Amino acid sequence: MRRKLRPPIPPRHGLDPARLKLPAEGDWPTLLAHLVDRLPRVAPDRIEQMLREERIHGLDGPLGVDTPFEPGSFIWFHRDLPDEVPVPFEISVVHRDEHLLVVDKPHFLATIPRGRHILETALVRLRRDLDLPHLSPAHRLDRVTAGLVMFVITPELRGKYQTLFRDRRVHKEYEAIAPHDPALELPRTVRSRIVKERGVLAAREEPGPVNAETHVELAEHRDGLGRYRLIPSTGRTHQLRVHLSGLGVPILGDDFYPELREKPLDDFTKPLQLLAKVLAFDDPLTGTPRRFTSGLRLSAWDDLAAWAAPPAGTGDAAAVTCARTGSRSTAP
Repeated sequence: MRRKLRPPIPPRHGLDPARLKLPAEGDWPTLLAHLVDRLPRVAPDRIEQMLREERIHGLDGPLGVDTPFEPGSFIWFHRDLPDEVPVPFEISVVHRDEHLLVVDKPHFLATIPRGRHILETALVRLRRDLDLPHLSPAHRLDRVTAGLVMFVITPELRGKYQTLFRDRRVHKEYEAIAPHDPALELPRTVRSRIVKERGVLAAREEPGPVNAETHVELAEHRDGLGRYRLIPSTGRTHQLRVHLSGLGVPILGDDFYPELREKPLDDFTKPLQLLAKVLAFDDPLTGTPRRFTSGLRLSAWDDLAAWAAPPAGTGDAAAVTCARTGSRSTAP
């Protein structure tokens, strides 16, 4: 097995540099000419500027505008970052040991870099703030969902913990706040086929073989609202949101189900009232049972008016997202 090449430039903002392997064949006279063809979304002037500023590196150092095209070689560079809206909420550390980091992710913060969310993601923040440059996620949680996310600190153990999630050997429990329907018979297990197409924001249920299963319980209800306990056996995209909506009790703050509504990225009002509450599994290294519980509460259950009110500032915004229970250390 070939050893993975180590980048010749360090991470930036907690992000590793991008790596490109040049084609084994090609008639480009220079690296610049190749990159202009290969990266059509990047302006040619920008590529030339990056080469002049020595921001593109090979194994032996920075490359310039006159660097010849070298078939089969590797180059590294840091991508330009998009303009991002700061997410004004903290990440709370629930557990940390030699190998694992478990955190409470707030609403509106993506788990990993993707699309318009790069620096404002849990992974990048934690790598930077906790000085853990090799931190990697064992699984993912939707940007609009709050609660437990587990990261692996030791790179060589990442596969063992990711396999737990892939093989459905992690017990997950979620909490949701949604309308209460006295006619809805609960508990029940919802089984359906959920389809999510690339490029389409919302998933849908359709006839066919079942691929999504969620056990739904009503923990309590008052004033027309219910607090639901959700235990998924599968992990389809938006599964819990689709299933509750299909039962006629869509989760409060859901901008996708049952009706798609556009919400600006800087709008931190009415967060989705869905919380990843519990993660439990047998540790793949020791066999020891492990169980982690979120320290967050869904604010609509405690104060519906405060959840629905527009925040006056960052401090108020944090108050309407989740109420915190107990003491937790926080990432600086």
